[in-house]
Formats: sequence, C-alpha cells, structure tokens
Amino acid sequence: MTDNFKDTNGTLIQGHIKISDPTSGEILIDKRNAIHYENMSISLAESLANAGQGFIYEMAFGNGGTSIDPTGIITYLTPNSTGTNASLYNQTYSKVVDDRSVNNIDPTRNKVETRHVSGTNYTDILVSCLLDYGEPSGQDALDNAAEINSLYVFDELGLVAYNPNGTGRLLTHVIFHPVQKSLNRLIQIDYTVRIQSLSGV
Repeated sequence: MTDNFKDTNGTLIQGHIKISDPTSGEILIDKRNAIHYENMSISLAESLANAGQGFIYEMAFGNGGTSIDPTGIITYLTPNSTGTNASLYNQTYSKVVDDRSVNNIDPTRNKVETRHVSGTNYTDILVSCLLDYGEPSGQDALDNAAEINSLYVFDELGLVAYNPNGTGRLLTHVIFHPVQKSLNRLIQIDYTVRIQSLSGV
C-alpha cells in the first residue's frame, strides 16, 4: 500500500466496570479494565465483515485474580491481555449477555447496547449483567465466605466474543477486590467499552 492511501487516524478503546448491589445502591467496584487489543482487533474486523462471530456474547467470572497472604495483604495479578488464547486465571461462571441469543434467559436485564451522541467521535458499548438471587447454582446462602478462593467469590471478569465453534476470544479482563455472590444479594455489573476515533496529526 502506498502512502497515498495511508490513513493517519486511529482508534482508542477504553473500558470501565461498575459492580453494585441494586437493592442497597452500594457500589462494590468502580474501575477501568484492560483491553485485549489483538483479540479486539479480530472481533472488530469480524463484526464489520459480517462474519457471524466476534461480537460480545458472554461475561465470564473467575476467582483467580488475587491472592491474600496470612497478614491480609492482597496481591493483584496482571490482567491477561496478550495471546489469542488468553483467558481468565480461573473461570468459575459465565453468563450470556447477548440479548439476541436464544441462550440469554433474561434479555431485559442482561443485554448489550450502543450509545452515541451525534457530533462526537466516540460510541459506547454498554454491557449490563445481573446476577440474580438464585444464580449461580451452588452459591453460599450468605456473603460471609471465609475463603476467597470459594467458587463464587469473584475477583476477575471479562467480556468474551461469540465463536460458533467453541470458546470465544477474551476481549477485556479486569481484576478487582474479591466480591462474593451469595443467595442473599443481587449483583449488577455495568461494563462500558468506549470506542473512539482519533483524528490524525
């Protein structure tokens, strides 16, 4: 390709996650996340090419993102954002958030939306996911787990792209202070991915 066709514009992708208890209004986690740029580039290309895959499909949850020493100090691992086969450190649960999928059991509360303000150079993808009282199956009755490595004491999650042939690619990964999902609480996850066009210089 010659310089005559070279476009000096670029794209910036940023992610932000908020985890809250919708009954009390308490915000449990509010932070930015890591983008897996290689997998995201593949998904953007597949989506634009109408390849039938690459779009956001699942939210994956795990409990392998942190460790706590005997004195109570928490060590946070580095998010997995390289290698096309990247995954959570220890995935223990996942939920379909694609509201067009027949596998989404509650598409009004687990969904993917796009939001754009006319005249701006960015568009937000808002992924909403609600972990209801009865899910996941096998969770503790109360949020007082003594061990942070319990299956549903989550400290990592990510967005996963759709792949009809198996496990989809990890698009984002965030590691945070452990949060327990138990029968006595709802957990709402609002995950925003902003795609912004950058003008050339």
